[in-house]
Formats: sequence, structure tokens, C-alpha cells
Amino acid sequence: MLRRLALTTVVSLAALSTAVPAAAASGPLPSALPTSGPLSAAHPALGPLPVPLPPLPSFLDGGGAGKDEPAARTRLTVTVERSGVDGADGTFELTCGPTGGTHPQRQAACDRLAEVGATRAGQELFRPAPEGTMCTMIYGGDASARIVGTWEGRAVDTTVTRGDGCEIARWNNLVPVLPDLR
Repeated sequence: MLRRLALTTVVSLAALSTAVPAAAASGPLPSALPTSGPLSAAHPALGPLPVPLPPLPSFLDGGGAGKDEPAARTRLTVTVERSGVDGADGTFELTCGPTGGTHPQRQAACDRLAEVGATRAGQELFRPAPEGTMCTMIYGGDASARIVGTWEGRAVDTTVTRGDGCEIARWNNLVPVLPDLR
């Protein structure tokens, strides 16, 4: 959704910058427009209207993280313990937009976070089950994970276990940010 919004903005600004000079070239300036000042640049004798276009975001121009690029909107520290999966336990950094960090499945994890980001499930992604929720009494093992940082600009600080059906569902919803234990 963010990509679509950014692309629409860039295309609209580009169309505007070419449409205004073309309209000005077809006839004299309307009397409501001044003949001097910033709007006079639309006059054909003076050239096209100077409409600066913003730089393209890295996901549109194909570029990577540059020194002028803002910090990633998703920056998480994921600590997994007692998963029973080789290489899955430890503390891993995950950044998305651009993808980076030490997470073993960073691209798949960023894709999953982006997939649920705009959905209702995304709003609940890092929240524990509300107090009083009926959860099945299924024990999924000793694995636990703590996720701290920011996700799409929102603060995250949550712990996920596999102590009952609700927690197992939360864990499974976070795969591949968390290791797949199914």
C-alpha cells in the first residue's frame, strides 16, 4: 500500500510538471496568474514550471540504503531460546525497508511482516491474547522468543511462548520471523 501511494505521488507530480507548461504554451496566461514571480515560470518564453520532484524511494529506483535514506521503519531484535532447531536459538537483528540484519531468514521475515502489515491480523501480530481469552490447554514446548524494536514505525516489546493454544497460534503467525516449530 505504501509503495502504491509513493508511486502514485511520483507519477502525479511528474504529470503535473509536464501538464502545466503544455497548457501555458497553448495560449497566454490567464489574468488571474501574475506575470512575474514563481508562477510566471509557466509562461512559454520562460520555460517549464520548475516543479522539483522528490527523490524516488529505494524500492522504486532499485537503489539500496544510502546515506540520505531515512532509517528503516522496521527494526527488530529477535531473541529465541530453547527452540530445539539447529541455528534458530540466539539473538538476531532484522531490518526491513531495506532488508538487512543478522536474522537467518531476513527476506522471508520482512515479506511476512509486510504481508500482514495492512491487514487486521497485522494489528494483532505482536499483542498477546487479551485477558480472559479461552485458549486450548495444549503445550507446544519450552521455546520462547522476545521481540523488541519498531515495526512499521510502532514500538514493539513482546514475549511469545508455546505454553497454550493462543501462544502457539501467535508463534505460528510470526513464522518466519520466529523459527517454524510445526
